[in-house]
Amino acid sequence: MDSLWIAALLGLVEGLTEFLPVSSTGHLILVGDALGLSGPRAATFEIVIQFGAILAVLLLYWGRFRGLLRPRSDRTFSGPRGIALLVTTTLPGALLGLAADGFIKSLFSPACVVASLGVGAVCMLLVEWRVARNPARVHPASGLDQLSFRQALGVGCFQCLALWPGFSRSASTIMGGMLLGLRREVAAEYSFIAAVPLIVGAAGYDLLKSFQLFSVADLPFFVVGTLVAFVSAVAAIKTFIALLGRTTLRPFAVYRMLLIIPVYWFLVRWGWFGTNTNKKCLSKFRTCPISLSCDTVACGRVAQLVRAYGSYP
Repeated sequence: MDSLWIAALLGLVEGLTEFLPVSSTGHLILVGDALGLSGPRAATFEIVIQFGAILAVLLLYWGRFRGLLRPRSDRTFSGPRGIALLVTTTLPGALLGLAADGFIKSLFSPACVVASLGVGAVCMLLVEWRVARNPARVHPASGLDQLSFRQALGVGCFQCLALWPGFSRSASTIMGGMLLGLRREVAAEYSFIAAVPLIVGAAGYDLLKSFQLFSVADLPFFVVGTLVAFVSAVAAIKTFIALLGRTTLRPFAVYRMLLIIPVYWFLVRWGWFGTNTNKKCLSKFRTCPISLSCDTVACGRVAQLVRAYGSYP
C-alpha cells in the first residue's frame, strides 16, 4: 500500500459494491491489479476492510440483530430461532471456504473475475426470467419472519457460488432467495444480515493467518480503508433497497456484461495495468530492446503493444 488515498479508494470500492450484485471482491481485484497491488498483503487488506461494510449493516439493521439477543414475541426471526437460521445459512459457505481456502485464493485474478462476471450476469437474467414466468412462486407477504429452515439452507448453498471471486455473494444469495420464494427486497435484506457472520469469520480467519505480514505502520491504511468502506456502504445499502422496490436485477446484469469488455481487453489480454512485476519491467522498457525472447510475461506484453501500435502508449 503506497499511500492513504489508495486505501481510501479501495475502501470506497468495497463499500459501494459489497452489497450490490456486482461483486466487491471482483472489483477490488481489478482495481488492485490496475494499481499494481498484488500478493498476500494486498489480498488480506482487501478482505479485512470488509469489516467497514459489516459495520454499516449492523447500524442499519441493529433492530434485527438486537432481536437475536433479545427475543420478541411478535417476530419469529429473533432469539434462538433467528440465530439457528443464520447458522444454517452460514455453514455451507464456511465449511467449503475452509476446505478450499488455498484453491480459492488461486482464483484471485482478473481472468477469473471476467469469467465469473459473465456467468453471474447470465444467472441473474435467468433467475429474473424464471421468476417473471412463475410469479405465483413468490409470496407477496413473505418477510424475514416467514423464513423457513429450508429457505435458509438453500440460500446458504447458493452463497457458496460467491467463493468464486467476481460472482458476488449478494447476487448469489438474492438469486437463491428469489428462487426459493422470497420477494426480491426480502432476499436482499436477508443477504445483508447473513453476510455478517460469514464475512466476520472469513476476514478474522484471514487476518489471523496473515497478521505477521503487517506492522504497526500499516494500521492507518486499515483504518482509512475501513472507515471509507463503512460510509460508502451505508449509502449503497439504502440506495439499493430503494431501487429494488422499483426495478429488477437486470440492470446489474447488464452492468456486469458491459464491464467484461474493458476488463478483458486491458487487464487480461494486454496486461495493461499489470502487477508489480509489470511495473518493474515497464521501468526498464526504454533502456532495453524489445525482444520476443524477453524472459518475463510483462515485457512480452509490452512487446505486443509496441508491435501493434508502433510505440508504448
